[in-house]
Order: sequence, then structure tokens, then C-alpha cells
Amino acid sequence: MSKKIIVSNRLPIKTKIEDDDINFISSPGGLATAMKSFFQSRKALWVGWPGLTSNQLGDNREKLTKELESKNYSPVYLSERDFKEFYYGFSNKVVWPLFHYFLQLPDYSEELWKAYKRVNHKFCEAVLEKAKPGDLVWIHDYHLMLLPEMLRKKMPDLDIGFFLHIPFPSYEVFRQIPWSREILQSLISSDVVGFHTYDYVQHFLESVFRLLGYESNLGEIIVKDHLTKVDSFPMGIDFDKFNQSDKRKRVKNEIKKLKKEIGGQKVILSVDRMEYTKGIIKRLEAFRDFLKKYPEYQEKVTYLMVSVPSRTGVDDYKYLKRKVDELVGSINADFGSIDWVPVRYFFRSFPFYGLAAMYKLADVALVTPLRDGMNLVAKEYVATKKKKDGVLVLSEMAGTAMELGETLVVNPNDHQAMVDVIKEALTLPKKEKKKRNQIMRARLKRYDIKSWANDFIASFDQVKKTEKELRERQLSKKEKKKIISHYKKSKKRLFLLDYDGTLTSFNKNIKQVSPDKNIISILKNLAKDKKNNLVLISGRDRKTLDDWFGDLKINLIAEHGLWIKEKDKKWHLIENLQDDWKESVKEVMEIVVDRTPSSLIEEKEYSLVWHFRKVDPKLAKVRSRELKNRLFPRITHENLDIMDGNKVIEVKNAGINKGRAVQQFLNGYKKDFIFAAGDDITDEDVFEVLDDKTYSFKMGYGFSKAKYNVSSIQKLKDFLRDLYK
Repeated sequence: MSKKIIVSNRLPIKTKIEDDDINFISSPGGLATAMKSFFQSRKALWVGWPGLTSNQLGDNREKLTKELESKNYSPVYLSERDFKEFYYGFSNKVVWPLFHYFLQLPDYSEELWKAYKRVNHKFCEAVLEKAKPGDLVWIHDYHLMLLPEMLRKKMPDLDIGFFLHIPFPSYEVFRQIPWSREILQSLISSDVVGFHTYDYVQHFLESVFRLLGYESNLGEIIVKDHLTKVDSFPMGIDFDKFNQSDKRKRVKNEIKKLKKEIGGQKVILSVDRMEYTKGIIKRLEAFRDFLKKYPEYQEKVTYLMVSVPSRTGVDDYKYLKRKVDELVGSINADFGSIDWVPVRYFFRSFPFYGLAAMYKLADVALVTPLRDGMNLVAKEYVATKKKKDGVLVLSEMAGTAMELGETLVVNPNDHQAMVDVIKEALTLPKKEKKKRNQIMRARLKRYDIKSWANDFIASFDQVKKTEKELRERQLSKKEKKKIISHYKKSKKRLFLLDYDGTLTSFNKNIKQVSPDKNIISILKNLAKDKKNNLVLISGRDRKTLDDWFGDLKINLIAEHGLWIKEKDKKWHLIENLQDDWKESVKEVMEIVVDRTPSSLIEEKEYSLVWHFRKVDPKLAKVRSRELKNRLFPRITHENLDIMDGNKVIEVKNAGINKGRAVQQFLNGYKKDFIFAAGDDITDEDVFEVLDDKTYSFKMGYGFSKAKYNVSSIQKLKDFLRDLYK
């Protein structure tokens, strides 16, 4: 039976060793808290770092491993250097600031990148020790973005999911990472890639398209023989836990204690990690100026500010802590009195009962990050508002804002808006507060943490269903033997072979070098059998085909069916054509070329081709649409067609295509074995004119009118060799 394996940078518990006694403390992190119920309900295995480096462990490694494994935790041990360069280094000096749009902070050090790869490899080895083919591995967050590809290469039959819990930036930002292509290539090795919001999905797909050239259809990317589904899954919370928290005795006692300390004052609450992306400084400045602008609230409101220590060894975080300390001290000194402390500041984490009590008591929650992947504090606060009124003030830069539109949404960079929204939250009518919270609470209850996890896992079923449909079109060993047997017995055989993308890989240079010896050898061996009639089909011009294949005893079709040359005969047009339309069409193409760097026009005898293989994919998509829109009025009355090829748009006389050209070789005499292969949309015209008895092959993993899919050029060439051996 397959098992579920969760993989994250850290295990959901912290390890403490004192006098050789090992103790575990639950981690306060959002991921650990959110995944706990899934981990327990699915009886999953959790792989991650236990929180102590190898140096700190001393002789306790074996003992710790046994205790962790008894709890279904599988530790990954890191040295002091690994932890420093991987976690504090690449993860939090490159990925974290860049993905949160702090563009001045990343340190693009080669050494940090090497450490990132090295530690991802250690996680890969740890997972492979526990995993078997068919298991589901769910990888979490930005620390392990190279892990999907590493696992896929080592164990192809794993089900691999990846979820990013922070924002995914726009293409213009993401491409600043020198190793952006390697990261993307790894992530799309997953079966399912999940993000919190639709915006992050679109940023990711655009980066994949523009950096790797893979297009997506409804969030699905076909990569060679693999399908990747990319979608948004807004992370939920354990709604019932927070909703029913006021029934717990410790929570009730904590609420009483807080009320006694604060008295009858209004309570404003914020709960964050001490993190520069959370907008803590801007929030404190807004609260300070709120007290200045609305002095009537002095001594009537208390700001409870919880800042959980984070990455305390990093200089940027030390500086932030110092600035926060100074600002809190300044506010309390300027506005405080013997009986009133404006900001009650806690630089520590709180257990659930303490946090729940503050949520229940708070009149206003300020969740105003400068950038945040989701932010579950906002959801937790709303979940507690079963009876007591409360207002959530939420940054529009948080992923949660996409779901909780009934909150008071604010831009944290707009200082005056931040000041005024505090006043608005404190004065919002009771009826309005209740209405807003009811709507949000109902939504959070429906899509809780279990729904989120189940939704993500369920998406694998759809991916596997689609992959099965595609793989059923791949040639099995049994079918291959059957085709070879049929070939040996047949008397008249016809081969219809596309060239570029089928027998050879595309090159970014349009004027590609001549075919290699392997291709010539295959064609020669097929052609020398008198039972075989071989047709090579290409979009290239007839002179090029003559130069490359003129000495072979084969038939040639040039320019996508325009020119035909049968064995030992001269080239002839498929029909009499005119070319007086070319000048007006070329004028239109030249306008687009002038505005599209790296594109060019190829002029053939009876067609014009716009090539954009070297063009940025995003720009190419826009310019392709623009060119077709410009061309359409010109060709309407000229009996011309616009043909989409592989990184080309060709204008030629209507009705000219590869399918029509091969009809000349299909008609006239009976053949008992037909073999056809092609790679792009122009070859679909060939597949369309063939009957069900034909052995037709589409290169790649997409849907086609062909009978089979072949995953690589090499596999097709190997199969052709097997036929004539």
C-alpha cells in the first residue's frame, strides 16, 4: 500500500537535549500547525531537519533518530556549515527577499547556490531511503525547490507534489536569480505544483513559458513524457479548533487575566514573526500617528504586539529587532502614563491558549505585511469571532486578501490610509462587523485545512487520469513486436517521415547544419529495401533538401507540400501557383519584424515565412497574434492560408499542406504497411488522411490524430533501425 511522505525544511517539532535527555516542543510555525491534522489523519511520514546541527547533537544522533522514528518523523541531519549556507544563506539571503520583492537584499553567491543544491541532495537521499514507487511525496516550500527533479530522476514512479507557501514573484523579478531555469525545471518535474493564489500561479506559468518555452493549457504543462498540473489552493486553518477555543478552561482563564490587566480599554492586536516582510515598522509608525491625529483614543486603546523571534542570527533581522525596540520605547515614552502603556510588546511565541485568548479579546487585528504568501493569523482571528465583535484590518499585499474581501483592506505603504483605517476599525458599526465576520467565517469553515489538503491530494487523480490517457498512446513492447512482425511480412511499404523535430532536433539557427551520419544511415537502409517507398517531408526549401538528400533513392516533399520530387524525377509544383501577392504580405511582415528583435522573414518561391525561434516566448505570442490580425484583411480575397508551424508563421496559397502532398503517394497502388511520423501541427494534416491501419507516430507527449506518441527522437530512430535489422 502506498504511503504519504511530507517533506519540509524542518520537522514540526523542536528538539532540545539537556543532560542527554531529549525533549520535543511543538513548532509554532504556520506550516507545522496547519499540516499537523493531515499528518495525523493520513498516518504519514514526515521528513525534515530536527532543529539541531550535527555538532549540537554530539553522541545523541542514534538515540534521537530512534525517538523521532517512533513518532513517524525521519530526520535529515545537517552540519553547521550546511545549515548556515543553505538556510541562512541561499534560502533566506536569496529566495526569501527576492520572492517578497526586496530586490536590494539578495546575495547571488555561487557558494550559497552550491550549498542549496548540496542540502537538497541530502533531502533527496533521505526521502529515497523511505520511499517506494507509487508513494506520494508532498514537498513544502522554498527551501527544497530542487528536490522534485532529483527525486524524479532517481525514482520516476513517485507521485510528487510541491507547495510554495510564500509568494511567487513576477517573471521580471524571478529571472534575476542566475539559476532561475534550474529551479523552474525542477519544480515542473512535480505532478502537482500548488500556490496560495491565482496571481502566483500566473507568475509561475509566465516564468515557465518565458524561461523554458513550455506553454500551459488550463494550468497543465506537458514536459516530454510528463504532465504537470499547476493550480491555486488557498491554505485553510483548523476552523473548529479556533472557533471552539473559548470553551477551553485555559483559554477562559487567560481571557479573564488579560481583561483584568487591560481594563476596559479597546484592544488592537498583531501577531507576526519578527520579519522585515511583515511591515512591523510601518504599522508601529501608523499607530503612533493615529494617537497623534486622534488624541481622544489616548488611554482608551492598547496595542498588543506579539513578535515571534525569527532568524535571530541574520544581520537584517538583528537590525529590524533593534529598530522595533527603539520605536516601541519611543511610543510608550511619548504617550504612556503611569496607568497606561500604549504598546504592550512581546518578543516571544505564545501557546495556543494564550494566542486564542488574545484573538477572542481583540477588537481589531492588524495584519498588514508588505508582502505575504497567505497569512493564517488573519483567518485564525476571524475564526474566533463567534460572539464577540472584531474587525480585521488586512494588507492587500497578503495572499489572504484574495479570500477575505469583507475585511478592511489597506495598502501598508500608504501611511495616511494606515492611520485612518485604525480609526475606521474602532468605529465600525456593530451590525456591520457582525455581517462581515459571518460571511468570512462561513467561507473559512467550508474550506478548512482538511479541505485544502484533500483538494491538493485529489488533484493527483486528475493528473494521473490524463497521463494514463496519454501513456496509453505510447508504444508498448508487445505492439512494437507486432509492428516489426508486420513489417517483415509485408510486400509494399510506405514511410512518411517529417524531418525537423522528428528525425533531428530543432536548432535556434534556422540555417541548420546538414543531417548527421546516423540519420543518413537510417534513410539509406530503409531506402535500399525494394519493398520500401520512402517519403521525406519538410518545411525547408527544395534546394536544401536536394543538397542534403539528393543522392538517396527517396521521395522528397519541400515547403510543407508545395514541391514534390519523386525518385529519379524532377521537382514539380503540386499545382500552378501565383506569387504576385508576396510584396503586400511582405510589407506587413516587415512591420512586425522591425518591432520584434531576433525575428526574421524567409522568402521562398511561393511562400513567406516569419521565424521567431529566438524571440522571447511572451513577445512572440503577442506578435504572432498581431501578425495574423494584420494579415487577415490582405489574404481574404487572395486565396491564401496562414499556417502556424513550430516557431513560424507561413503564408502560402490555400489548400497546400503536407496531407495533400502525401495523397499522391497513397493513391494509385495498394500498400500493406504504412509508417508515418511527425512532430508539429503541420504533420496533423498527414495523420488526418491516413486510415486506422496506419502506424502513425506523434513526437512528444501531446494529443494528436496520430495513433501513438513517441517520447524522444532517439526512440523513434531506434525503432526505425529495429525494423530493418
